[in-house]
Amino acid sequence: AAASRVFAFRDARWVPDPVLEPGPAVRTPQPVPLVIDNGSFQTRAGWASADPAVPAEPLLRFRSLAARSRGARGGAGAETQVGNDLGSPEPLRWLLRSPFDRNVPVQLELQELLLDHVFQRLGVSSQGCVDHPIVLTEAVCNPLYSRQMMSELLFECYQVPKVSYGVDSLYSFYHNRRQNWPCSGLVISSGYQCTHILPVLEGRLDAKNCKRINLGGCQAAVYLQRLLQLKYPGHFAAITLSRMEEILHEHSYIAEDYIEELQKWRSPEYYENNMHKMQLPFSNKLLGSTLTSEEKQERRQQQLRRLQELNARRREEKLQLDQERLDRLLYVQELLEDGQMDQFHKALVELNMDSAEELQSYINKLSLSVEQTKQKILQAEVNIEVDVVDSKPETPDLDPLGSEQALEDVESINEFEPLFAEEQPEVEKPVAAVQPVFNLAEYHQLFLGTERIRAPEIVFQPSLIGEDQAGVAETMQYVLERYPKEQQSILVQNVFLTGGNTMYPGLKARVQKELLEMRPFQSSFQVHLASSPVLDAWYGARDWAVEYMNREEGWITRKDYEEKGGEYLKEHCASNVYVPIRLPKQAQRATEGLAPSRALASSTGAPCDQA
Repeated sequence: AAASRVFAFRDARWVPDPVLEPGPAVRTPQPVPLVIDNGSFQTRAGWASADPAVPAEPLLRFRSLAARSRGARGGAGAETQVGNDLGSPEPLRWLLRSPFDRNVPVQLELQELLLDHVFQRLGVSSQGCVDHPIVLTEAVCNPLYSRQMMSELLFECYQVPKVSYGVDSLYSFYHNRRQNWPCSGLVISSGYQCTHILPVLEGRLDAKNCKRINLGGCQAAVYLQRLLQLKYPGHFAAITLSRMEEILHEHSYIAEDYIEELQKWRSPEYYENNMHKMQLPFSNKLLGSTLTSEEKQERRQQQLRRLQELNARRREEKLQLDQERLDRLLYVQELLEDGQMDQFHKALVELNMDSAEELQSYINKLSLSVEQTKQKILQAEVNIEVDVVDSKPETPDLDPLGSEQALEDVESINEFEPLFAEEQPEVEKPVAAVQPVFNLAEYHQLFLGTERIRAPEIVFQPSLIGEDQAGVAETMQYVLERYPKEQQSILVQNVFLTGGNTMYPGLKARVQKELLEMRPFQSSFQVHLASSPVLDAWYGARDWAVEYMNREEGWITRKDYEEKGGEYLKEHCASNVYVPIRLPKQAQRATEGLAPSRALASSTGAPCDQA
């Protein structure tokens, strides 16, 4: 049972997205809408068509990230990678950039990279423009400036014919509607960066009473990473954000009663039965070396031989380059000696030189460099030969005549031997296999106990990470109290959970418990979870696009953009509420208009009228 609870990290690499070839149903009889769920965690894109030949699911799903390298030294330009082309985010973590600040796109250069990736991989083949209508998701109560920049990007850069904006959680609510569902409800949307509480009355968003909590899956992953790095400082580098997200997705859950659940974890038996072990990658090689001295010496010689070969190859390459440059300069000098002045001056300009003296100086330097490199190559070859000769066993060079003087020298050396005695190498003993004093695999395991519930709990208790915010339950109660009791009863009959951060087991039961505590005695309520919390926003946007494809409601045309500005929004059942920009009147004009009225009042002489 204990072995069955050991889980290995998958560390899955992202597979690059292929370039898809759209079918003819996408183009005829008219270009079908392109639906893009522009999320801060993941971007999803696909076609919206009632034709069964067009897939009714997102064809592209990739992380909303981009990385731009600085370019290699060899002169290659900077390389930009987007989404699944990154392969794995951890080696490039310090280069990753996102167009989002919280859940609002603010870096339009990066947003353009994401859209380029979408259009290219979906096979949009129109020249100089994108002739498909675009359905794009945006944040709740999206700032007008963000929408203005997005509209400017779509209409000016991509020349789209029309665009529609909608809220992702409302699209999910729209997709999960049923025949017996009311049009009103309380939507709880928890994503990667934020959690929203959205009241919907009679099918329309009540934007004045929407509330946002600046906590989501990203903050939970960072909190879990800090907890485990403090618990296992020896594996600090191995505890990465990608692995923490994997733990959150597959091993975490929401406690129905957090304090009571912590009390359960205090029991050793409960801990053993519910603790998950995460296996980190490790090497089976022992820390202690079991190589003999001969094997170590052989390895050193192999490494030395490799270094010598590498240095020799570099010297030969340098010699070849210097020799080619020297031959070129000598050829230019021959032009001068032959009197071909025009060609000589043209060659000097190509070499970026000013005079013959400068040319001679470069020739002397290159000649010296070539000679030095040749000497180094010869010296290296001599050293290699000397090493080979020295490696042979030495034999004492005895006097062939056996003279007495040689014997006396040997005896005198033997007398001084004890004074300069060196440590004699001990006889090598057969090395036995070293057995580790601990289980190496167990040393590389992360034991997940209360961490399984601590990280997701921050959405209900932000104070766990020091955030001065209200949790989901408090915010939900605050939103409900802003309505009369009749409307409260209508809203709680359809509490709808959506978003990737609502996929924890136990979340629905936790929300039901919180509603039971805050609602009056014997009052009824219903909590529903989206059928697919991650993809329902895209499915809802597709449903809307298919239904309203040939209508004008909800679509912003290029004419609307040019006449009413980029921040203009046409409302529909899943959109934000459009609040136009109202510029305040200038104070100077107000004072000028007030002065004649005061003069008129003083001329009438009626103090009560003046008051």
